[in-house]
Amino acid sequence: MDPTERSLRSRLAAHLSWANTADRPARTEAARKASESRFLSEARKLHPSGTSKQIEDAAQSLRKAHYARLALLSAQARRARKASNGK
Repeated sequence: MDPTERSLRSRLAAHLSWANTADRPARTEAARKASESRFLSEARKLHPSGTSKQIEDAAQSLRKAHYARLALLSAQARRARKASNGK
């Protein structure tokens, strides 16, 4: 199977799976909790003597930095893909 067909099949399966999901928040709850605990854990390592408020603020900043990094990488990938298709 070529990559395009594999991608289309995967997308189809994902859409069908979500269509059959009655409680979407429950389905993603474990992943959200794991993500949140990851940022809190990292914030505690950076500020071992910080207050709860300081830890929460640092975790929020780490989360924002994570998503900003993903956005940057996405923009770079799109630019590289565009450049390679244009040549």
